[in-house]
Amino acid sequence: MSALIAKLKRTPLPRSSASMTFLLMTVMFAVVPVAAGSTFSTFSVYTALQIFGTYGLIALALGITMIAGQFDLSTLGMYSLGGMVAVKLGQGAPMTGVAAAVLVGAVAGLIQGSIVSRFRINSMAVTLGGFLVLLGLSRTLGDDRTVSYDDVGVGIILDRPLAAVLSMHTLVVLGCFVLIATVMARTRLGRDIRAVGGDARASHIAGVHVERVTTGVFVISGVLAGLAGALNAFTLSSALVNPGFAPLVFAGTAALIGGVGLAGGRGTAWGIALGALSLSLLQAMFGMLASPSWVSSIITGVLLAAAAAFSGLRRQTVWMAWKRSMSHMTNRNPGRLGGNGISP
Repeated sequence: MSALIAKLKRTPLPRSSASMTFLLMTVMFAVVPVAAGSTFSTFSVYTALQIFGTYGLIALALGITMIAGQFDLSTLGMYSLGGMVAVKLGQGAPMTGVAAAVLVGAVAGLIQGSIVSRFRINSMAVTLGGFLVLLGLSRTLGDDRTVSYDDVGVGIILDRPLAAVLSMHTLVVLGCFVLIATVMARTRLGRDIRAVGGDARASHIAGVHVERVTTGVFVISGVLAGLAGALNAFTLSSALVNPGFAPLVFAGTAALIGGVGLAGGRGTAWGIALGALSLSLLQAMFGMLASPSWVSSIITGVLLAAAAAFSGLRRQTVWMAWKRSMSHMTNRNPGRLGGNGISP
């Protein structure tokens, strides 16, 4: 078995598209508008990073559940509810509003994660119901209308340019990515999340608390989605009862472009960040070109399909490498391994 694992590690796999896509989008972002007669400036970069600040945490929330082999559709509902809670409870005390949004996100994630892990129910079904419940709560709190936030100074502080291209909003989002990336790379929890996403049954046999890890991932997702909603509401000085599906489409596409596997067990926070930045550059570029919204929708859809196809290709390559390795070991040790690769 050790020889098999070593061989699989040496098997060449398709490279992640995250870095290549980001570099391509960066070049296009800098060249295409200028070639079309538009003006490129630091404000163009600032705009792209603001888009990243708006949707980046949703991409991270969804992406981390995908790495764990789940799919949290409720991030969109929590995004809406988080903004509504922050505006309602944060009048005159924005930090209270943010804390409330994060707490509600954690509770929502805990409930959904416990149902998924304890009863072994498909996460898409559970979180679709969660999305509808959270969106309904948001509409109830807002009386089915957009709710204004009186302290516009908070939004000014969050969006004030820093070093020409950054803002406090963007820095907070980047800080969350750094934190999650550190947890995923340097802690046992990060290793367990990838292990559970790769093979939950094998992880359980190896001593991983699969239920705790799964529940914890949904809690993290809820916290990130609630925080994203609160920050966006303060930036806009209003809470939207229905943000539409654009944030979820952005999040799923960014996660796949960032190298997160559809089957789970693969992906990093930095990859998701690169995917989100790539889409942000793309949207900002279309804004500079004054392109119709349907152009951005078509290109995003093509990127989503391509990223999904690449993910499937990578999974198939790994599976074929496994089959070739098993066949090779069977031929070399016919007396030790039976026809199915199992000792008789």
